Amino acid sequence: MENDEAVSQVRGWFTGRLPEGWFTGRPEVVLDREEITVVGVLADPELGGDASEAERAAAVDGLVRRFREETREHRIEIAREAEHRFRRKVSWGVTCGGSTVMFTTLSVPVMTRLRQSERQILDTLVAAGVARSRSDALAWCVRLVGKHTDNWLGELRDALQHVDRVRAAGPDVDS
Repeated sequence: MENDEAVSQVRGWFTGRLPEGWFTGRPEVVLDREEITVVGVLADPELGGDASEAERAAAVDGLVRRFREETREHRIEIAREAEHRFRRKVSWGVTCGGSTVMFTTLSVPVMTRLRQSERQILDTLVAAGVARSRSDALAWCVRLVGKHTDNWLGELRDALQHVDRVRAAGPDVDS
C-alpha cells in the first residue's frame, strides 16, 4: 500500500506530463510497489440518436484503437520517463462508452504456499477448464474475491492509509 504523498506525487506528475486533450478529465492513476496504471476517459463517439448498439460498440472500438495507435510513441516516451523517475513499470488503458480497455498490464509473479486442500481447489478449476494453470486459477480466485469485496477492500485500504499518516506524524525512531 502506497502512502498518500507518493500517490499524490505520481498523480500530479502524470497530470502535468500528459498532453492536454488526450482525456476528458484527469486520468485515474493507481500504483502499487511494481506498477503505475494510468486510465483516461475518452469522449464517447458522436453518433446520432438512431445509432444501433452494434454501431455504438463498433464506433467505441474504432475510437479506442485509433487513440492507441496515434498516442503509442508518446505514451512510450512518457512511460520511460515515469519508470526512470518512480522506479515502476507503467501500464496504460482508456475508458470509453462505459467499458475500460487496457493496452498494457504487468503480470508479476507472487510466491505462495498452499495446503493440499487449497491446491485441490486450483486443480479443480484447471480440470474444469476455468483456468489453464494453477497460476491462472489463483489469479481467477483473487479477481473473484476482489469483485465481491470491493467495499471491504476499500475500507481496508483507507484504514492502511490512516495508519501511514499516523506513523509519519509520530516520533522519529532513528535518532
